[in-house]
Amino acid sequence: MDDNTRISLSGKLLSGNELKKELNSRKREFIYESVPKSLKDEFESDGWKLDKEFKTKYKFKKLKETDIQFEDQVWTLLANLGFTFLNKDRNFNIPYDKEGNTQQIDVIAKDDESVLIIECKASKEKNKRADFKKDLEAYSSKIGGILQSVKELFPNSKLKFKFILATSNYAVSELDLERLANIGGIHLDEEAINYYGEMHSQIGLAARYQLLGSLFEGQEIPEIQNEIPAIQGKMGGHTYYSFSIEPEKLLKIGYVLHRNKANRKMMPTYQRIIKKARIKSVQEFIDNGGYFANSIIISITTNNKKLKFDRANTQVKDSIADIGILHLPKKYRSAFIIDGQHRLYGYSNSTYKAKNSIPVVAFIDLDREEQVKLFMQINENQKAVPKNLRNTLNSDLLWTSDSLLDQFRAIKSRISLELGENRNSALYDRVIIGENKKNNLRCITTDTIIRAIGRTNFLGKVTKTKIENPGSFYRGDLDDCFDKLSDFLIRSYSYLTDNVQEEWKRGEDSIIGINKGVYAYIMILGDIVDFLLENNICTPKSSSKVLFEESKTYIDPIINFYLEIKPDTAEELKSKHGSGGDTKYWRTLQLAVRKVHQNFNPLGLDDYLKKEAREYNTEAFKYIRDIETYFKDDFKNRLEDFFGSSWFKKGVPPQTAKKANELAFDKNLTIENVEDEVDAWDCLTIIAYRSIAVKNWREIFEEHYTRPGEEKMQGGKEAKTEWMVKLEKLRNENFHQYSVTEEEFDFLQSIHEWLIEK
Repeated sequence: MDDNTRISLSGKLLSGNELKKELNSRKREFIYESVPKSLKDEFESDGWKLDKEFKTKYKFKKLKETDIQFEDQVWTLLANLGFTFLNKDRNFNIPYDKEGNTQQIDVIAKDDESVLIIECKASKEKNKRADFKKDLEAYSSKIGGILQSVKELFPNSKLKFKFILATSNYAVSELDLERLANIGGIHLDEEAINYYGEMHSQIGLAARYQLLGSLFEGQEIPEIQNEIPAIQGKMGGHTYYSFSIEPEKLLKIGYVLHRNKANRKMMPTYQRIIKKARIKSVQEFIDNGGYFANSIIISITTNNKKLKFDRANTQVKDSIADIGILHLPKKYRSAFIIDGQHRLYGYSNSTYKAKNSIPVVAFIDLDREEQVKLFMQINENQKAVPKNLRNTLNSDLLWTSDSLLDQFRAIKSRISLELGENRNSALYDRVIIGENKKNNLRCITTDTIIRAIGRTNFLGKVTKTKIENPGSFYRGDLDDCFDKLSDFLIRSYSYLTDNVQEEWKRGEDSIIGINKGVYAYIMILGDIVDFLLENNICTPKSSSKVLFEESKTYIDPIINFYLEIKPDTAEELKSKHGSGGDTKYWRTLQLAVRKVHQNFNPLGLDDYLKKEAREYNTEAFKYIRDIETYFKDDFKNRLEDFFGSSWFKKGVPPQTAKKANELAFDKNLTIENVEDEVDAWDCLTIIAYRSIAVKNWREIFEEHYTRPGEEKMQGGKEAKTEWMVKLEKLRNENFHQYSVTEEEFDFLQSIHEWLIEK
């Protein structure tokens, strides 16, 4: 590059006050033009909106085009993160060969250590399938020359270099990602750009280290001073070091594994997103002289290279701990923050970040699963870890468990995340993951998907140690099952939603994009796959693509059902709640398929129709009679064992006893034979038994009358005996007129099995 070219390029870079001025323009959502009043009609016809009126001119504004808006967002992010040189405009062209041929660069950004070259691609269409083959292959032949020109442009700097493909609303293919990796590039989608923007808004310039950690993982930070006094010890089979360090140093090498889409490829991830309000309060606390006595917990990554530790000449005799000088890695993303991210980042904008030191306990080379486990142990009793995030963490933690049951929990959860996070999935951004907020479109819970997968035959049946029945997708290889099943579900969902797009776009207002709709569709896909295998149309070795192609003829009746559904049918399916509502929706889809394919007869459908026809009422009433008889004997025996001969007086609440005595008195008035007379105990209702249980809950009944799985239920004894209220309600129904639903029958059956058949 000659001097004239270098001077020309330098003139197209902004820094200092010029950069700040351009930043104000790039931040804006609109572009502005001041024009003579005579051009008013021309500008309005071209889509401009009047902003202000002056004496001789109008000021018009117009929304930026999609591609310009995204470029400006990326440019603004890097300016906010402290990059000191950025391109002035879109006309930055850099030479890539000796002939002087140039490549236009959307965004170029330089700080003291690195240069980023960014190609921006944005689409108005959400989640558009992309094909960047031509662009990336062109860059492949130019990237070396571009890098050389960058070095010549900044001859006195030793810089790291990274090419970035930044996209918005594009689903980038695996082939394009491979092409990008082959030229040393990295892909950042709008989720990642938004993530780093959000990080900046919360922790300021320290967010730059989170970005640099992603871009330059493992590369050196030459200027950092890395020697620090420390104590070396052993705990839980792991080597650890205890030391104090200036927050500024730890911020540079630290990285937080936030559970969000930006870090999706780094599974398992476990940290909650940093809260701006909490960071601010921590900083105010620090700036007012406050401090934290508890240690920040980290894991230092050495890439299997022994961390240098110089033992001091003087040691404490008989101590199993050593003192010395620890040499921290001088590398980005070499210290993963397991606990204490808010305490650490609270220093990021504080004047004390280089003046204070903070206590740290550093483990060495903990794998991700071990980090998750440690994070969970630290936060086990803290409400700050929401249930949705806890489920996500368990999916990562259990993937490598020795228990097949745990592995099944992990794969169900991970598939639910894949459906919600994979851009090729119709459920992309429709599933509430981690701490993402619910909205009209993002309204599907991971629990719904997990429950549906668990009730199909996709995975089969296992115990802790062995496979009892192989599933339609699981044959012992968890990774293969994940790849095949997630691909099948993604293909099948895309096929459905591509054919019912208008309804799908309505989100929570639709009949399809709701939890019951997702549950029912996954369940019917399970039925379809079972049918294909049972009839030898496919085999367990068939690829996910083949299974999907053969399934399409059975999915078509479901598509037609949705296209032709009547409003009252849709409303009935949406309004019926609980497991009974889920089952009714699923069985309705089964019937839709059977109307077209008469040999399609999934297990349980005929039984369900019988239940719907009231044929289960007799059995249901028998269950209730058995349960009442059991209550009468069991409650009495337990009260007698505890209170002795005064069991009725001491164990039965006064109001309950009074009512039972009155009922017995009234009944005995009509009984002629004294031997047939009843006593108060014979006249107890189910609700009366509940009042007895509540009165003597902890001492007598809690252990025996808490339903399995409800041991940790919130609400205490009232909540844990609520099932008896439901039982009483069914007991009082007129079974000659009332039809027991499947959900109610299942409830009675579960109570009968638990109390009596056990």
